[in-house]
Amino acid sequence: MIILDKMLPKDWEAVKQIYEEGIATGNATFQQQSPDWHEWNNDHLQHSRMVAKGDGIILGWAALTGVSERCVYAGVAEVSVYVSGKARRKGVGKQLLQKLIEESEANNIWTLQAGIFPENIASIKIHEAFGFRILGTRERIGQMNGKWRDTILMERRSKTIGI
Repeated sequence: MIILDKMLPKDWEAVKQIYEEGIATGNATFQQQSPDWHEWNNDHLQHSRMVAKGDGIILGWAALTGVSERCVYAGVAEVSVYVSGKARRKGVGKQLLQKLIEESEANNIWTLQAGIFPENIASIKIHEAFGFRILGTRERIGQMNGKWRDTILMERRSKTIGI
């Protein structure tokens, strides 16, 4: 049984480890190393942070990052969902994304966006299942280990917030 809980500072070491697993895949983020708690905490919105636990162990996490400091974009956030390698293909990512959407709307977020490497087909499919649509490919948007990488830009517009 998976339990979704609010992410707390005490969860950071487990969250960081799962983030580092994602970094190691080469298809989850442009980041090459995980930040410390202070940096991560400052970069992510204070609401809509959660962990998925099974048997008391953190199996995954989700959080939002604001896309701009400008007030007109106050309701737009970027999605991060990471699942431990030992918990993949067990529905943890789906549960986290569903709860993240609910929490985002409870906090007046009207648009969620995701930038996903084209090779991360599972992530693209999960996002599509929750109403994200592909806006396009951001070609050669950034370099990773000296190689240009594309991302697929996906967006989900709330049907209840900001209408």
